[in-house]
Amino acid sequence: MHPLPDTYTATRDTLQRVATHILARRRRQLCGKLGLRATPGGIGTPACGSDHEVLRISGTRLVRERTGSAARTTSLDLAAATLAEAAALAGVELGTPFEAGHDTPPLGSPDAALNVDTAAADALAEWFAFGWGVLDATVAGLDSDAEPTVVQLWPEHFDAGCDVAAAPGRRVNLGASPGDAFSAQPYLYVGPWDADRPGDPAYWNAPFGAVLSYDRLMASADPVGAAVAFLRRGVELLRHSTVRIGA
Repeated sequence: MHPLPDTYTATRDTLQRVATHILARRRRQLCGKLGLRATPGGIGTPACGSDHEVLRISGTRLVRERTGSAARTTSLDLAAATLAEAAALAGVELGTPFEAGHDTPPLGSPDAALNVDTAAADALAEWFAFGWGVLDATVAGLDSDAEPTVVQLWPEHFDAGCDVAAAPGRRVNLGASPGDAFSAQPYLYVGPWDADRPGDPAYWNAPFGAVLSYDRLMASADPVGAAVAFLRRGVELLRHSTVRIGA
């Protein structure tokens, strides 16, 4: 893992607008869903629609891939483009009302340059790839009764996450945020659905549960191992508590 460039926050916020108002809007148009995925070099939609369309961001480029009768690949460099130009490539209408949740980022000016920075876009892509791998490894190591939901990247909050059953009647969110109002730097999180914070009080270091910061991950000799251990520990602490939702 590498230090984040000074342009990281601005580019992260810009790419959230693209993810929400271009990628998620297009996916809802094609199949009525919003969830995104980590994809090579960035983030994107799962294949959907009759042409198995994938709309994704790779580095600074917006890429639209289709099969079937409309088979072709087109792309646009977001470093020099506007949101309106991105919408034209994706086939979405920005004038149509759209929400991805109550925290949907504002559309902003469709005709203003996006100015996506290459180094920052690469750092964001690296974080989502890292987070996705960590979540996958964590979920794969849980018992079958954990009943995990599908890992998705939600455009409203721009984080990758899922929830699992730590015990009967007790679920917990596991996720990877690229940074937000809570923390300027990326972080992993464990968010119980109830108010119980069992075990070591030092572990539960956030209002919503527990976080492991980007700085601490960078300082680790094994970031992946440290990340998986952090998420699994939260699940284990909750598993061995006697408090249950609705108790």
